[in-house]
Amino acid sequence: MYDPTNENAPDLSINNISEFEAAWASGMDTEAMVARWADLSGVDLSGLYLRGIDLTGANLEGANLGGCDLRGADLNGAGLRGANLEGADLTGADLSDCDLTGADLTGAALPSK
Repeated sequence: MYDPTNENAPDLSINNISEFEAAWASGMDTEAMVARWADLSGVDLSGLYLRGIDLTGANLEGANLGGCDLRGADLNGAGLRGANLEGADLTGADLSDCDLTGADLTGAALPSK
């Protein structure tokens, strides 16, 4: 789960989301993107191609991930409480230990186990 006291947390807080967006917009391969323990709560990432991104332990509470391509993403331990994942493709994603309480998974393609 997301731990705001983790001293190894990257500087990808809501105040610095522009760097995250800039990396994505520049065409950076999302499979190389690492946003472990990042606080992306409430952020609108809807429709983005985030295939293979490492979001281990990230706080995505209330985030809009609707329509995102999250195939193969590592969301192990991520906090997705109340997140919008409507229509997201989570095929092959690692959702181990995720908190999906109240998340909208309507029409989402979920990993098979």
